[in-house]
Amino acid sequence: MSLTNREFWTLIHGMIFGAILLLAFSGGLAGLWSLRTGLLTSAGLTERMRRLKIGVTVMALAAWGTVLTGTFIVYPWYREGVPESARSILLADPDTADRHKFGMEWKEHIAWIAPMLATVAAFLVVYYGASLAKNTKLRNVTTAVFVAAFVVAAIAGILGALITKAAPVT
Repeated sequence: MSLTNREFWTLIHGMIFGAILLLAFSGGLAGLWSLRTGLLTSAGLTERMRRLKIGVTVMALAAWGTVLTGTFIVYPWYREGVPESARSILLADPDTADRHKFGMEWKEHIAWIAPMLATVAAFLVVYYGASLAKNTKLRNVTTAVFVAAFVVAAIAGILGALITKAAPVT
């Protein structure tokens, strides 16, 4: 089995960065959840914070990798001005034209919010560190921002998978 250059970059954009983002999110969420005061001992806090900082930072980097490769590598192929382009195929069919407009609006504009939110969450974890364990409000805000980043990325990923299924970039 061989991949074309476009298939390779689409794989990197969706499957590699997407899988890393998913794994980092699950680890980061578990790390934030474990900071509840009742679950902590001072000996385990340092190690938990180290893993949490790595997890949220990796998620932010994966989110940026996904958005940047999608915007600057995969998306130009999608929008090529030829009748065989994925965009042309979707817009030519009245059944998929509306879905294309909604899905690509989300992916083109709103998906950029995911790495921004993930970066905010990573900054909060790195900057405040162990004090997140004691400050419930700050921990809850950090968790909410972190989850929001994932939700935005997940919606963009699902829409991307549906668009790729209907009209793959070849």
